[in-house]
Amino acid sequence: MAAIQWIQLIIALSFLVVIHELGHFTFARMFKVRVEKFYMFFNPRFSLFRMKKVDGKWRFAFFAPNVEPAAVEQIDPVTKEAKKDAKGNILYRPMSDEEIAALPEGDWRRDPDNTEWGIGWIPFGGYCSIAGMVDETKAATDLPSEPQPWEYRSKKAWQRMLIILGGILVNFIAALIMFGAMLHHWGDDSLPLSKIERGLYYSPILEQEGFRQQDRIISIDGEEPAFLTDVVEAIIVEGKREVTVERLAASGERETIELTLSEDLGTRYLALMNDHDRIERAHARRDKTYQKRPYVLIGYFVPFVVDSVIENHAAFFGGMQRGDSVVDINGDPTPCTVMVQNALAAHPCDSISVGFFRHGEYQQARLFIGDHGKMGVSMLPITAFYEPEHTDYTLLESIPAGIKYGWNLLASYVHQFRLVFTKAGAESLGGFGAIGNMFPKLWNWYSFWHMTAFLSLILAFMNFLPIPALDGGYVLLLLLEMITGKQLPDKWLEKINNVGFWILIALLIYANGNDIFKAFF
Repeated sequence: MAAIQWIQLIIALSFLVVIHELGHFTFARMFKVRVEKFYMFFNPRFSLFRMKKVDGKWRFAFFAPNVEPAAVEQIDPVTKEAKKDAKGNILYRPMSDEEIAALPEGDWRRDPDNTEWGIGWIPFGGYCSIAGMVDETKAATDLPSEPQPWEYRSKKAWQRMLIILGGILVNFIAALIMFGAMLHHWGDDSLPLSKIERGLYYSPILEQEGFRQQDRIISIDGEEPAFLTDVVEAIIVEGKREVTVERLAASGERETIELTLSEDLGTRYLALMNDHDRIERAHARRDKTYQKRPYVLIGYFVPFVVDSVIENHAAFFGGMQRGDSVVDINGDPTPCTVMVQNALAAHPCDSISVGFFRHGEYQQARLFIGDHGKMGVSMLPITAFYEPEHTDYTLLESIPAGIKYGWNLLASYVHQFRLVFTKAGAESLGGFGAIGNMFPKLWNWYSFWHMTAFLSLILAFMNFLPIPALDGGYVLLLLLEMITGKQLPDKWLEKINNVGFWILIALLIYANGNDIFKAFF
């Protein structure tokens, strides 16, 4: 992964984690719950920067050890010695308000109502330490024996629910705002399927389902898809099976064909994607300049027309020129762009014959294709054949448009999530490396904000899952409390969180392990 991709990933995730924690912070302060610390990044042992208002003055520290917790040893009233747990560790309790007030002036542990703000040195994530809440920042033994009025655990269940949901709500709303702002600033370019007169390209897996090259899709389960993305969404993500296509018959007349797709099309496609990715990774390891080819399931059926020829590459030495329209490779017809690209990829380090039309005259060139499987040309973009529709949005129009776009994207992701529980889906899981590779290798503001908004939706959805240690796990326990009328003891909360923590660690190890494996194999 390129350095610029890592930078974009860290900036995006840091921004999203901060606003997520601000959601928890806002609702906690709304209900007069103390927030002890608010940190961007994690800060074991020391912090890059921290600040807090103490005794009416803002105090700052750079590259400083962390402040000792406002805690004292628990003393056994009989032996007058420090209490210890089963492992012999000394037990501590939070200081009382009187003990805190007795601390020297300027001590950072004073003024517990004020939050300590800081930046840690491990550049992923962050946290918001809420008083009286058993989470990743404190255990049940860190809490006072009796709930205090300024603690999370002393608040009503519905208030605690809002504090927990605050992060999810902020991430979801932030995504919608970002999408709306993008539509207002850049507008939207779209290419309706109704404009695609040449029909569509279909990969071999779809040809097995009955599609033929240049079929035009009329409807899927009775609904007309507006765009190409709607087709993929319907047949792969949502698993819709009944497709009506319009096909040009041998007689020249157009006929309507009804297709019924296989139930396992989505999982077969994922497995095919994994195989394709494995092959592309192997090419990239052999040739560092190799640009990975995406697997095209379905695309626009447009001819491969040369836009420019790169000097000292295969097409340059073969005498090809701008405007040449490639129609066959080694005699096999390649009437569209994707077919040309697939044919070239099938002949790495090989001498091939390329047939093309130049000014209406058929010609051939002999080219030697290197390991990268490319001729060394750029081709005319899709906009050379079809003009996309551009829509501008006023500020008021961008609000509902952004909400609709974000909601549809979230719905699509939720539908895709079911595929994770298949073998092919599990193999395709990735960690930080896979996410980082979704960012462009050159800085592009549109791509950055679109990816950041998408990640914000994912963060909201993933945190809503009822897994212990995630916000959704807390929500589930709060719902049980509302139903039963009984609050779960803090020690049980700690145990449940520990289980959830190790589940999350296992998932992180697996996902990032997949990234490491793919980097070498």
